Amino acid sequence: MKINEIENVALQYLRIDDYEELRELMVAAYHTMPESYWKEHHIHTLINKFPEGQVVIKVNDTVVGCALSIIVEQERIEEPHTYRSITGDYTFNSHNADGGILYGIDVFIKPAFRGLRLGRRLYDYRKELCEKMNLKGIAFGGRIPNYHKYADALSPKEYIEQVRKREIHDPVLSFQISNDFRPTRILKGYLKGDGDSNEFAVLLEWDNIYYEKPSKKAATKKKVVRLGLIQWQMRPYGSLDELMQQAEYFIDAVSGYRADFALFPEFFNAPLMAENNHLSESEAIRELAKHTAQIVQQFSAFSISYNINIISGSMPEVKDGLLYNVGYLCKRDGSIERYEKLHVTPDEAKVWGMQGGTELKTFDTDCGKIGILICYDSEFPELSRLLADDGMDILFVPFLTDTQNGYSRVRNCARARAIENECYVAIAGSVGNLPKVHNMDIQFAQSMVFTPCDFSFPTNGIKAEATPNAEMILIADVDIDLLKELNQFGSVRNLKDRRVDVFELKKR
Repeated sequence: MKINEIENVALQYLRIDDYEELRELMVAAYHTMPESYWKEHHIHTLINKFPEGQVVIKVNDTVVGCALSIIVEQERIEEPHTYRSITGDYTFNSHNADGGILYGIDVFIKPAFRGLRLGRRLYDYRKELCEKMNLKGIAFGGRIPNYHKYADALSPKEYIEQVRKREIHDPVLSFQISNDFRPTRILKGYLKGDGDSNEFAVLLEWDNIYYEKPSKKAATKKKVVRLGLIQWQMRPYGSLDELMQQAEYFIDAVSGYRADFALFPEFFNAPLMAENNHLSESEAIRELAKHTAQIVQQFSAFSISYNINIISGSMPEVKDGLLYNVGYLCKRDGSIERYEKLHVTPDEAKVWGMQGGTELKTFDTDCGKIGILICYDSEFPELSRLLADDGMDILFVPFLTDTQNGYSRVRNCARARAIENECYVAIAGSVGNLPKVHNMDIQFAQSMVFTPCDFSFPTNGIKAEATPNAEMILIADVDIDLLKELNQFGSVRNLKDRRVDVFELKKR
């Protein structure tokens, strides 16, 4: 049939009324293996056991393609098996609705309709079904019908490798590899009578990147996460209570929009140093550090009462006589975790005598794994790469910059981190000025949310941006599933394509 003669193409569930057309189709598709087609009682059983797994493609209301499937346990595909055994001696008693693997029993297209990518539609349906049913993946024994031409010179393993390198074309295996299925093992004696394949088959698998292991907890991990960024105005406060009232105001605001995270800037509590402006800079910031424990305690209470995860930006903290720049993740379940600034700026070291921290880690939250890097740390790509290797989906960067030059460094580096680590990056800073606080005169900021640059994301990699140098909040939704899709099927795959054979990055 010519393509201009096609009036409609429809994907439908297989019905027993379709059997006669299906039988003709199977005879045409398997002309090299006479009588190797399913009888009507086989199709009837499959439809009864698993109707969603049996679909046909109709062109002009005529069946021209079909895909048949069952569900099996993971253990079944991990063991050597044959076509006969995986189908339960063709009874399909091997089908287990509680199994984790969608096993492909058959796919065939009428020869006259090949080349129209109808087979791809059937495989796309299987992938969508696998995701919908939250199955681990798809597997099946793939024939290698051209192998008989090379059997005298190549082992099955060598043949598969040459097909993978595109040095040999195999009509089945080449198609499967182009559809993201990976060969995992050779199955000997898989399909009796398949002389073209010398009765060999290749176990082909596709992983469902959206699979979630069932949890017994009354909770689910969110797929779309709402971020609340607080672009904080530096202004005088008469007391810690006044400062925390302003912080609560913003937490209330972003919580009102049902945000999952509230991100504060680096040193957002710096206005409290005004009362110690008569002291040296190093003494004044150590006085500021005395408020940190109380601020964390209040943030934790806010995180519970407002049902939001709060990233406290950063604050000075004295530990064993040494001064550090640290922050706290106050989760809405009441738990608290600490993070440190590893790279202090020359000014922090010179003026305040601040030390760099030593601990780098990701944090598990009810919205997935996150990382937090304070300001200058975002300019060292190794740190975020280590976090990405540990499964980070969102990187939060609380920052404080005085000039536009300093801000541009943070912004541009954060933007790069989103691309190279296939993650979202949220940055939040402070604006305004503190004329009565030494070493904290002016601030420049534009809070933003960055994304990778691919078809599912904004073309410029910017999801949302605040007004520069204005006190405000920024709300943005980020879809975690899009990151998983990017990792597997992106135009470029920065994490997968790293040359780990040439270089290695590891944490001490």
